[in-house]
Amino acid sequence: MIGRKKEIEKIERLLASGRSEFLAVTGRRRIGKTYLVDSLLKSHYCYSMTGIQNGSMATQLVNFGVKLSEYDGTNAPQKPENWQMAFLQLKAYLKTLTKDKKHVIFLDELPWIETPKSGFVQMLAHFWNDYLSKEPHFILVICGSATSWIITKVINDPGGLHNRITENIHLHPFTLAETHTFLNSKGLLLSLQDLTKIYMALGGIPFYLDNLRKGESFSAAIERTCFSPTGILYNEYNNLYQALFNNAEIHQQIVAALSTRHHGMLHTEILQEIGMNQPTGSYQRAMEELIVSDFVVENTPLGKQKRGSTYRLVDEYSIFYHRFIQPNRKYSPGIWQQLAESQPYKIWAGYAFENLCHKHIDAIKRALGIAAVYTEISGLRVPASDEAPGFQIDLLIDRKDNCINLCEIKFHNGPFTITKEYYQQLIEKRQRFIGFTGTKKQVFLTFITNHGVSTNAYAQDIVDAEVRLEQLLE
Repeated sequence: MIGRKKEIEKIERLLASGRSEFLAVTGRRRIGKTYLVDSLLKSHYCYSMTGIQNGSMATQLVNFGVKLSEYDGTNAPQKPENWQMAFLQLKAYLKTLTKDKKHVIFLDELPWIETPKSGFVQMLAHFWNDYLSKEPHFILVICGSATSWIITKVINDPGGLHNRITENIHLHPFTLAETHTFLNSKGLLLSLQDLTKIYMALGGIPFYLDNLRKGESFSAAIERTCFSPTGILYNEYNNLYQALFNNAEIHQQIVAALSTRHHGMLHTEILQEIGMNQPTGSYQRAMEELIVSDFVVENTPLGKQKRGSTYRLVDEYSIFYHRFIQPNRKYSPGIWQQLAESQPYKIWAGYAFENLCHKHIDAIKRALGIAAVYTEISGLRVPASDEAPGFQIDLLIDRKDNCINLCEIKFHNGPFTITKEYYQQLIEKRQRFIGFTGTKKQVFLTFITNHGVSTNAYAQDIVDAEVRLEQLLE
């Protein structure tokens, strides 16, 4: 298995424990939740079922009965009258199992199983509290792509499931290094630059990456998967949000609005963009759900509290969809090669690489030799005024050792050259930053690039530290 070391360690501890365990596995659609659980626990399954999307309570109960008949060996499915009777039947079967090893009950896509007024969650809580938790040999695993639902209904449940979860795993996308390892394991020996472009477009989503083909270039892969009407990502966008969220229209409106701004938006700006006068409960819930599901991040400006925070769309596929796929639904061969030579592509690539860097702060800190130093990460945008021009900092690493790395992030076709004009701009930017923030810390000007910085007198004088793309794989 590629990566997932901490997750594997957690599951191994559950298998070795002397009590029954209750594990929740969350993460966005296509991230590999079921694959993780199947790979590590399938040999321990004593029961597993997957909820049916948009299925009624009756449909879910039939599914429950069918799966139970497969595991108990009767092969004579019976539909329980309700969830209380369903768990009673499951309990009767579980009592026939030996107690000399861990047995796993796996309920996948749990939010789909819970239908309105079905009582499923209450009966699940009773099943755990009344039986499973009192035995030493079970692991109850629940899983679902609707992360916010599981957090609200199970992990933070004020009722019968309050504080019952004994372990929680939230799966994140692969890092660039893990993506490199994953594709290499499939025989895809991409150049570092093409690997990075793939990551910037699709992110570290295993399902998306698994559909790349050996011997296929970045351009060919993107055109086939994203622009061809038969490509797996051609219609993925709507399916993605509809599967994750109830009433997903407002989620998609927020995402569409955020896709237009490289460096994020204030709440007021988002509301204006989507035609709302003030935040409603639906809007606030949707924003919270997008954040916990890893689509959006909340950024607090340097030195400020939560007030004034901006919100950035960080899901690579969603950004790529709005920039290129959605406006180019009429397919013609070679469309991506044409788009990749346009100015919008260059603008997107710069932003996407910046997004990649924000997601790889740990690797950047290692490259800078400050992995063990406590840091706070932010950006800074200062609008122009009558007195002074505005300026922007792509990435700020505010360090506890009394230093700040002021980072410039550059994605170019070759080494980045600092000209005399840009050299003067950097000096002025650093001084304006110091003046604006009033910082007394030492400020290091740091470049993060995909091809490095060309060596010249200006670079030698102004660049204090440099991080190259290849260092993000270390």
